[in-house]
Amino acid sequence: MPAPHVQEVLLAEPRGFCAGVDRAIDIVERAIDKFGAPIYVRHEIVHNTHVVNHLKQRGAVFIEDLQDVPPNATLVFSAHGVPKSVEHEAQTRGFRVFDATCPLVTKVHVEVAKLHKEGYEFIMIGHKGHPEVEGTMGQLDAGIHLVEDVNDVANLALRQTDKLAVVTQTTLSVDDAAEILAAVQARFPKVRSPKQQDICYATQNRQDAVKLLSNQVDVVIVVGSPTSSNSNRLRDVAAKHGVPSYMVDHAGELQDEWLLGRSRVGVTAGASAPDVLVREVIDRLRALGAVSVRSLEGVQEHVKFPLPKGLKLD
Repeated sequence: MPAPHVQEVLLAEPRGFCAGVDRAIDIVERAIDKFGAPIYVRHEIVHNTHVVNHLKQRGAVFIEDLQDVPPNATLVFSAHGVPKSVEHEAQTRGFRVFDATCPLVTKVHVEVAKLHKEGYEFIMIGHKGHPEVEGTMGQLDAGIHLVEDVNDVANLALRQTDKLAVVTQTTLSVDDAAEILAAVQARFPKVRSPKQQDICYATQNRQDAVKLLSNQVDVVIVVGSPTSSNSNRLRDVAAKHGVPSYMVDHAGELQDEWLLGRSRVGVTAGASAPDVLVREVIDRLRALGAVSVRSLEGVQEHVKFPLPKGLKLD
């Protein structure tokens, strides 16, 4: 097989870590520094293999069930959020808890609680089984109905439609979510939509950047783990723009055949993928002949979320 001859690498801007991911990792790191290992984390803190392995080496123990957490332990909730039942169990068992739920996910939880008190039921647009969806739906005992696509909207059987509100997973494809929301509004004209869409700024910005990137390259490489919803959506967005697109967890997964006859390569990274992984992919592309690496212009992000109380280091 002939060797690929990459000439130019274009980097999407923005790409990689968002403020919610930065904060979540910082919470685990600081908890280890302040209270010592082990620190227990419910679910992967963020969906990235490299990040999780790094934190394991430092003394984080990732669990799914609180039964696996010993008495008096320090526990961190992942960036995706948790159901109320998990919060209550952690409280009852007396753990020292730090909540690394992304504040933009918490905003959705607060909205659900507020509207529930006003008698609303909910349609949630999201992916079944994703921890963020389980966390948001778990804010209530009943009255949240999940839809994954337009067909699910057509098949919804609701108790009442007078007080109905929509919430969405924060890491969806902006375009797909808009299509499903339109179907919900067509079927339930009185439905209450979010004042500002629930899809987070970082997801939106990275998808917009990939649309811009896709028009200028022969192939798109997304750096991200298979479990990362927002990374998968970046690959989908590029593919919908007619560009071959592949996702890699690290540079070792890059395959030469993806790059054959494609001199201009676009690179981006999901919101949970650290920059070191992007740099390794760029190094691999340089080894394949890339002489030019440049970032496209894009939105500059300056969002920063405060840490929970009790994590200041002495």
